[in-house]
Amino acid sequence: MAAPLSAPSGLCGLSDSTLPLLLEGYAWLPDRRRRNGGAPVRTRLLGKPAIALHGRDAVRFFYDESHIHRRDALPGPVLDTLFGRGAVHTLDGEQHRVRKALFVHLLKDRESITDLTERAAAEWERARADWSGRSQVVLFDAFALLLARTVCEWAGIALDDAEARETADDLVAMVDGFATPGPRHWRARRARRRQEERLARRIEDIRRTGPTEHAAPTGAALAEVARHHEADGSPLDAHTAAVEILNVIRPTVAVAWFLTYAAHALHRWPEHRAPLAKGDSTYARAFAHEVRRFYPFVPFLGGLAARDLDWQGETVDAGTMVLLDVYGYLHDPELWPRPYTFDPTRFTDAEPGRDDLIPQGGGEVSGGHRCPGEDIVLALLQTLVPLLARLEYRVPEQDLSIPLHRVPSKVGEGFVVTDVH
Repeated sequence: MAAPLSAPSGLCGLSDSTLPLLLEGYAWLPDRRRRNGGAPVRTRLLGKPAIALHGRDAVRFFYDESHIHRRDALPGPVLDTLFGRGAVHTLDGEQHRVRKALFVHLLKDRESITDLTERAAAEWERARADWSGRSQVVLFDAFALLLARTVCEWAGIALDDAEARETADDLVAMVDGFATPGPRHWRARRARRRQEERLARRIEDIRRTGPTEHAAPTGAALAEVARHHEADGSPLDAHTAAVEILNVIRPTVAVAWFLTYAAHALHRWPEHRAPLAKGDSTYARAFAHEVRRFYPFVPFLGGLAARDLDWQGETVDAGTMVLLDVYGYLHDPELWPRPYTFDPTRFTDAEPGRDDLIPQGGGEVSGGHRCPGEDIVLALLQTLVPLLARLEYRVPEQDLSIPLHRVPSKVGEGFVVTDVH
């Protein structure tokens, strides 16, 4: 973790909000903002001075690289679980643009996305046959395994059944444990270390023998990362290459959160099932957008002020942690009428603007820090949610609550279903 920054004048008396954040989760920043009368929230996190911004103008401000830097912004515990040391998320300037181009090439090509979704649909059919033979299915776990099998095959990472289950569990653990102390966090660290070591060995094997039809086919993500060169012309070291492969496959498996939320929405508001089951692609995309807006996933994003800044009359000293309020933004009644009503029709007439819907960041993808895998998330949801809407099952009595103090949150017991057919 970067050394704590000295506090700018006027912040020395502020208490550290790290513990309240851990206890309150998604509600922490919106509640602070409401108590502050809507003004930017000033506080300290992990000992560092911080300011939290909100609104469309804040999105544009936050994603201006002349304002916000990512290098040294992510705390060590987050790097050691979610993103990995040396990841693209920690870079700025030309280094970031060259590394980001690799992800844009892999994750935004239409043929590649179609290939992934077709594999996911085929994997769904295989999984459905297995689910129908079980006394009960935990949808979250089933979705994670389905997605791990799909994305690893697509990426050129051959897995047997045991490896697929372990990989799915590890990738889920990395996401599940990044924002909390205790057992979940240490499980995430062990999972990342195990997968980085495994993938680094695969990278070294490819560089020694070259990609083959059965081991990282040419053009697959594993082979492309193995052959990538940085802005200075040097190849990625094997560890960093493994980190970036995980940054391709981990977010794809994290779609299990959104798929489980989709199941929750279909259970709570079954009127959405019919248009999805009929194959209305416009409605499926709108439903995917609304799942990503309505349900909790990212609480906020952070970076460091690159220089002394002015935000709407507020002085932001260089080095201050700048937070972009994501959950509060996606539930702001001034931006989203009836924000706590699940309503896909708010997206049926037009696509949201670039900085309107930001569950995976704002700004531009190619040159900025917006997630390049957003198109894949949408494509997978558009493909799999209609299949979920056609699936018949029974939902037994269980806890289906979605606790806002838990980051990332999760549907109760993972959404248990029985009698799948």
